[in-house]
Amino acid sequence: MSGLVDPFGLLRDAAYGAERFGRSLIGQERIRLAVTGLTRAGKTVFLTSLLANLLAAGRGRRTLPALEQVAGGRLRAVRPVPPALGGLPRFDVEGHLAALAANPPAWPARTEDLSTLELVLELDRQSLFAGLLGTRTVTLELLDYPGEWLLDLPMLRQDFSAWSEMTLARMRRGARAEVSAEFLAFLDGLPAYAAAEPALVRRGAALYRDSLRACRDRLGFRFLQPGRLLNPGPRGETRAMQFFPVPATLQGELADRMAERHAAYVEAQRNEFFEPYFRRFERQAVLVDVLGALHAGRDAFEDTADALAAIAEALRYGGGWLDWLTGVGVDRVAFVATKADHVPARQRDALAALLGHLVKQPQGRVDSAGVTTSVHALASIRCTEDDVATLDGRPVAAVRGVLLANRRAAKVYPGEIPLRPPEPGFWEHGFFEMPEFQPPRLDPAGGAGVPHLELDALVAALIGDVL
Repeated sequence: MSGLVDPFGLLRDAAYGAERFGRSLIGQERIRLAVTGLTRAGKTVFLTSLLANLLAAGRGRRTLPALEQVAGGRLRAVRPVPPALGGLPRFDVEGHLAALAANPPAWPARTEDLSTLELVLELDRQSLFAGLLGTRTVTLELLDYPGEWLLDLPMLRQDFSAWSEMTLARMRRGARAEVSAEFLAFLDGLPAYAAAEPALVRRGAALYRDSLRACRDRLGFRFLQPGRLLNPGPRGETRAMQFFPVPATLQGELADRMAERHAAYVEAQRNEFFEPYFRRFERQAVLVDVLGALHAGRDAFEDTADALAAIAEALRYGGGWLDWLTGVGVDRVAFVATKADHVPARQRDALAALLGHLVKQPQGRVDSAGVTTSVHALASIRCTEDDVATLDGRPVAAVRGVLLANRRAAKVYPGEIPLRPPEPGFWEHGFFEMPEFQPPRLDPAGGAGVPHLELDALVAALIGDVL
């Protein structure tokens, strides 16, 4: 991710690559899947549904038919791996299922820190000697982390001056400039050689953080850096997080202090998160709330598009000589438009097509490095049914569900999903209704699985080749 080769990281990669190869020889493969995405795209809900449905499939339930098909009916059992002592916190699938089983059911709490969980999938072998060799296993390791942190990934390749220039250019445009007015006025009032007075630093950092929060909460924006200012995790805010972008005209002590803290923050993110956890995941699912961005308006939609472009450029998709040498690198990536149950069936293909345009990834593409990419539209937990509503005296495709706000059933006509990024005239009219639906009430043990839309197709695309 940086321009320099870390020799210790290279050795770790080589050791992990050798371990993967050795495991494959004895029928004990391991696959690591990072569930990434923009904030509030539904990563926790996705992982809860994925885990519950995999465990149910291991008990013989047909919860993931597309995965069952690619596995050839050879899946015999799925069991969780006990957490390692001193490791990352375990993803709380039981707690999240309990929230969905409450009366009334509630959506799981959003992710606030790193967590992980491993499952062992036991399968019959495809061999003439299967009876002698017994079953083979595939260990699936999953990683969950706050969506805000993903936007720190592009920062790893920028110095402070470049980051400041790009950040301030975004902040001075459109709706961002309005909610960031107090911070921008603070910057404009600084002398050319401002001193790094503690009170001045604290005030600038607080104003910048407040502007990021306003962009997220009031405007629905997602391209907000650094991510830990919005979600610092359970360890709280550190001094390295107290920095903000400054114009190129600012020189002297304050500018130098901000550059130092920016460098310290980026290095900490690299060493504490991206290198030890994020880097060595062979498969990636990148979740995006495309419907929410459309609903929030033109500025929010274009902000989401910019964020996706930056993430796609920064993601380490593999295929380089270091990956070939160490046996480590991403070989499958899926871009996922979530909450597809908020639109009727005939519009879900349009939703996937729109996401494909945003990330510039055609469906099923295999690039020159052998990396397979796919684009999907899914609902991790389905909470609506297709229906028909009446609009201006004519029938239109709609969805029906229980609204979270008042616990009442309602039909919703969401509007038409454009196949590609909308033309300017699209935004002149109100787009569509985007209510929050109540999830279905589930079995707290998750024994029957979780209702979903197209989750099985996504999982088959990501790990089906290993099964």
